[in-house]
This record gives sequence, C-alpha cells and structure tokens, in this order.
Amino acid sequence: MSLKNFLTSKVFFKQVIIALIIVIVAIFAVLYWLSFATNHGEEIPVPDLKKTTVEKAQEKLEELDLEAVVLDTVDFNPQFPPYTITEQDPLANVTVKKDRKVYVKVNAGGYSSIIVPDLVQKSYRQAVPMLKSAGLAEGTKTYVPYLAKDVVLEMKQNGKTLKKGDKVLKASKIDLVLGDGKESYQDPEATANDTITP
Repeated sequence: MSLKNFLTSKVFFKQVIIALIIVIVAIFAVLYWLSFATNHGEEIPVPDLKKTTVEKAQEKLEELDLEAVVLDTVDFNPQFPPYTITEQDPLANVTVKKDRKVYVKVNAGGYSSIIVPDLVQKSYRQAVPMLKSAGLAEGTKTYVPYLAKDVVLEMKQNGKTLKKGDKVLKASKIDLVLGDGKESYQDPEATANDTITP
C-alpha cells in the first residue's frame, strides 16, 4: 500500500482518533492530579492574630492546618498588650492553602531603658530634637532666672534631677528647667552652702 493510500485509509483515521483520545485523557488525568495535589479550591482565610498571644495564635492556626512562625520581638508599642502579636504576614482574611506558614512579630513586655542625653547648656531648640531622637518626650518647661534665655539648666523626671548617663524608660517625659534671660542663675545647692557658711 502506498503512503498516499495509507493516509487516506480508514485505518489511519482510526489510529489518529485513538491517539487524540489518549492525549485528551492524559491531559485530564494530569489536571485532576494537580488540583488534588495543590488543594485547588481549598483556600483558608487567615484569622486576625493581632493582640493575641503567640500560644493562642498557634492554637487558632493549628485548628485551620496553618503554622505560626515568630519572626521577631519589636519595640514596645503601648497600643498592644505586652507579649502579643503586632504584625502578621499574610494579613487577616487573606486566603491561603493548607500548611501555609503565618509569620508574626511580637510586642515587647515593656519599654526598654535608654540613656538620657546631655541637654544641659544646650538651647531649647537643640534639646527637643535630641530628646525625640533618643526616644524620649518633652515634659513641662520651667523658667528660672538666668542670663541666657531658653538654655537648658536642668533635666528632671518626677521631681528628680537627671544627669548625663542616667537611665530612664523609653518614651518617658523629661521636664526641662530653662533660663528666662533676665537674671543670673543661682544654683540652689551653692546658695544653701553660702547660707550655712559662718
């Protein structure tokens, strides 16, 4: 039988149809296997884990066949309870597949201690940015007689005088004693010593 006759014969068309059927069946079998292997259509919404402890978050996620992974402990944020989750990835309500890891960051237990910067003899304009960059806040301002106006003479917290190198909690308010630019400043300790000198 010549090639031309074979290509136009019923046997050739039968073989082509059988081959097409085999290819189509194979494609559907692969697609079905992929959908089963990748849990196609079985997506889980991630719960909101913020303000929950790591232990409770792990319990929630395990019930959904998800896993919690702690990335880091972040600086204390007063908007969240101590040792609770502040950030998560993926975010809440994002749908994920089974066994997906959810990465979380945990709030510290409280403010850390930081060293008070030396603000004495600095101008008020210099002192405020230095406080903020150190993670502290400006408290009350008190003016006392001193020749130079708005120069920091003392740093205080809750009535206690602070010195360079003292430690306070981050975000603490530091009260400033400033010169009023009118008179000479009298050191209270020096004045007391002069008073008791015979």
